[in-house]
Amino acid sequence: MISQVFVVDAQESILDLCAHTLSKLPETEVYVEKDPKSAIEKMQKESVDLLIVDTQFNPEQNRELFRLARRKDANTPILLLADTVNVKAAIDCMKLGSADYITKPFFPDDFLSTVRHLLEAKRLREEYKSLQWQVVRSHSLDGIVGRSSAMRGVFKTIQMVSQNDVDVLIFGETGTGKELVARAVHDHSVRRENRFVAIDCGAIPENLLESELFGHEKGAFTGADSRSIGLLELANKGTFFMDEVGELPIRLQAKLLRALQERKIRRVGGKEEITLDVRVIVATSRNLETEIREQRFRNDLYYRINVARISLPALRERTEDIPLLVSHFVTVYAEQMGKGLLEVEPEVSEILMRYSWPGNIRELQNVVKRALTMSSHHVLTIDDLPDEIVVQGGERRSRDRGGFFTVRAQRMAAFEKWYLSNLLRTCLGDISRAARKAEIPRGTLYRLMKKHSLKAEDFRL
Repeated sequence: MISQVFVVDAQESILDLCAHTLSKLPETEVYVEKDPKSAIEKMQKESVDLLIVDTQFNPEQNRELFRLARRKDANTPILLLADTVNVKAAIDCMKLGSADYITKPFFPDDFLSTVRHLLEAKRLREEYKSLQWQVVRSHSLDGIVGRSSAMRGVFKTIQMVSQNDVDVLIFGETGTGKELVARAVHDHSVRRENRFVAIDCGAIPENLLESELFGHEKGAFTGADSRSIGLLELANKGTFFMDEVGELPIRLQAKLLRALQERKIRRVGGKEEITLDVRVIVATSRNLETEIREQRFRNDLYYRINVARISLPALRERTEDIPLLVSHFVTVYAEQMGKGLLEVEPEVSEILMRYSWPGNIRELQNVVKRALTMSSHHVLTIDDLPDEIVVQGGERRSRDRGGFFTVRAQRMAAFEKWYLSNLLRTCLGDISRAARKAEIPRGTLYRLMKKHSLKAEDFRL
């Protein structure tokens, strides 16, 4: 695949040097421009794999170049060309999101090495992102993610139930993804070309619920100025999904039972019976057997809807799925927010796996989204997580692993190995460059590498 590099510098000699040096790179197209406006016009028509910019342009021009490059691809690296006497300008630009800088005059070999590193790092990030999606896709069904034995059982049941045109009862706690499962059943059934219509029985006032379900005729009640089609009728030939069916008032339970048995409805205020061809999927977070004993749910309706049953496990019962779910949500939301590829610190998954998740997947989804919103770097750390989750997860880990000093030592060791691995990967195993970036002596870097069994050659291309 051809990489496209843009060089924007006010000096003709620098542009010539960059063009000549970069011509040594295979499968690389190089565009050189003296004027930022011309560069912006060109970049709007082309993809950008690397942007190289002179720091002498005014900040607003650089900002516009940066924005355009990152709008095309949030992972686009930006290399700054800075005069030796004006390194501060390069640092200021780096705060805007550039990847690295090199001072002028520079040696062509150093410049070429830096460019190679940035292009290779971008390629590796894209490969990593592709692998992430492949892993998620291989353990998901229509947006439902999981590789635990419990979720494999759910996937199997969905596929079996989808092939039989019967009514379905989905049971699961709030936030476990019941509507996603209902949609998956519909999408894999013979009705997939027709409508999927959903209603939350607990979100609509009782005095409006009957009209919403069955529709009404003009003049049926005050305010009924025209005929209205109910959602059951709207779902004809397709699938009708009723979430939280346990919230349905007893009076409407009787009417729903008749509709399910006879596949006929009558609008409120109407006399004509309307025949329906619809599959009904209902879901509940309540224990319907308990509701029957308390006389809040009709047992005959329960038997009618409980033809095929899908039970969803709570997230705390499938903690091995949490890293996969986190990876999925991070990838989705990072792309939506234009943050590019984000890595997740291993300790984050460990903390999240120890939290109890009363809100299940919906809560995890919101936590990841909030963490990404507040994060300003490319690695998600425990500092980005809500305090209550870190505290609960940390308390459980401390009980399992020992006291304060034991946990602190483990955390420090994990951080050191993570930091050094990323540093060496970024510097392609170049010890001198890595030591400069880390601002530590080479000897200290060697000792830390030995401590964590890291070898420079493992990070070289």
